[in-house]
Amino acid sequence: MDKKSKIYIAGHNGMVGSAIKRNLEAKGYTNFVTRTSAELNLINEQDVARFFETEKPEIVVLAAAKVGGIVANMTYRGQFIYENLMIQNNVIHQSHVHGVKKLLFLGSSCIYPRMAEQPMREDALLTGLLETTNEPYAIAKIAGIKMCEAYHDQYGSNFISIMPTNLYGQNDNYDLEKSHVLPALIRKMVLGKCLMENDWNSLRADLNKRPIEGVNGSFSDEVIMQVLNKYGISVTNKEVSITLWGTGSPMREFLHVDDMADSSVFLLLNYDAPDTTPSHVNAGCGEDLSIKDLSEIVRKTVAYEGKIIWDSSKPDGTPRKLMDVSKLKGLGWNPSISLEEGIKRVVSVYMNE
Repeated sequence: MDKKSKIYIAGHNGMVGSAIKRNLEAKGYTNFVTRTSAELNLINEQDVARFFETEKPEIVVLAAAKVGGIVANMTYRGQFIYENLMIQNNVIHQSHVHGVKKLLFLGSSCIYPRMAEQPMREDALLTGLLETTNEPYAIAKIAGIKMCEAYHDQYGSNFISIMPTNLYGQNDNYDLEKSHVLPALIRKMVLGKCLMENDWNSLRADLNKRPIEGVNGSFSDEVIMQVLNKYGISVTNKEVSITLWGTGSPMREFLHVDDMADSSVFLLLNYDAPDTTPSHVNAGCGEDLSIKDLSEIVRKTVAYEGKIIWDSSKPDGTPRKLMDVSKLKGLGWNPSISLEEGIKRVVSVYMNE
């Protein structure tokens, strides 16, 4: 990759896309082409074709996707499979049509079978049944991997894929309906702490920045508490509690988005599409912990001293998702941000906002 190569980052405003752009900029790359979702509808084939014809990017990073946690995956199943398939099909195909030199497709650890042997190696793909709660999203991501491989097989396209573990960090989504587990934990405990300290100014400021179902800081105390109760943040007999889905027993691995961005750029610079499969590369830290243990790290970092209730009537999702990252490490890359340090950084930024 030349420092002057024209780089298109699809999803440059998202958590991953923005982190990759920052990483590339820090390494001296300056020639970026970007479009917001309002400027370019990646679901529309004609719009995407016109964009590629006009801009002719040399490098493409496909970080745009419809994403969310377990609630969103269960609620918007049709949208998750349709929108992700359309985005991938359009961007990958037009990258081929217009001679893109290299494309990086970002997938997800949910591509692996629900009961895959742990840690999950790249060759576990398509060896068993998927987790039902996120099956539509997973199928779309599997299709993206296979599309990259198929275009390499038939056309020689240098299209590669990276499969990150659970990510968190700058520009994360804190929507309590659609967020992943770690940002949801952080926000719930921050709001719970505000209630414990009777700090309604900070609570209202939080809602002004990120309204919940349209409820912002201008609403009455009663309306605010109603919407907080709906999402498991409540006060009973002056005792503050937050309710979390499941039992807390599932094991999860987490990678700071800045590490994810660094591994992505590392692959762009050092890894080409192989003739053998699986071609994709796992990205993670190689260590996991239970959701319950994760909640205690967040509790300590936020200094939330209220009650935590586990709602075992809600699904846990996949029991364990630990990535085998030996392939990436064998190529020469390792993460640099520990989970505790990463959460401290995220919480500090969130609370200062």
